[in-house]
Amino acid sequence: MGLSAVTVLGADRPGVIAEVAGSLAECGVNIQDSTMTLLGGHVAMMLLVAGDLSAEQLRQRMQVRELVVTAAAVEGRRDPGGAGTGLGYVLTLHGPDKPGIISAVSSVLASVGGNITGMSTRLTGRFYVLIADVDLPASVDVADLMRRLAAVGAELGSEITFRPCEPDVL
Repeated sequence: MGLSAVTVLGADRPGVIAEVAGSLAECGVNIQDSTMTLLGGHVAMMLLVAGDLSAEQLRQRMQVRELVVTAAAVEGRRDPGGAGTGLGYVLTLHGPDKPGIISAVSSVLASVGGNITGMSTRLTGRFYVLIADVDLPASVDVADLMRRLAAVGAELGSEITFRPCEPDVL
C-alpha cells in the first residue's frame, strides 16, 4: 500500500467533507491522518491516505465538484526528525493584526530547535489570535525562550503565553 498526501480546497458548503470522504472510500483508500478547517469561507483539507492507487490515479478518480484536489506520493513517517521526543507546549498570541507575526514567532521557536506541530490563526476585525502546538528538544532553556517570546510579543504589541500542554490521554 502506498501513501498519498491529498489536499482539497474550495468554497464551504454543507456535505463537502462527506463528499470528499465518500470519494476517497470509493477509490479504496483509507484516511490515516487528516486536518480540516475553514479559511475565510473556504474549506481546506489535508489528508494522508493509504491505498493501492498512485497519487496521480487517486487525483484523477476523485469525484468531487467545485473543489481543487491535489495528491502527491509521500513516505510514511511517524516521528520525523525526532519530533515529539521532547517537551510539548502551547503558545498563544493575542494582539493587533500586522504583517510578520507568524514569521517573528516561528523564527524564535526555530532558533532553539522548536517544531510547530499545529497552528491555527484567526483575524477578527483588527484583533489577531494565534494558537500553536510546539515540541521542544528536552535541552531547551524554557525560561530563556519565554523571555525571548515576551520580547517579540512586546515588539508586536501582542501578548504571548507559553505553557506546557497536558498529555493526551487516549
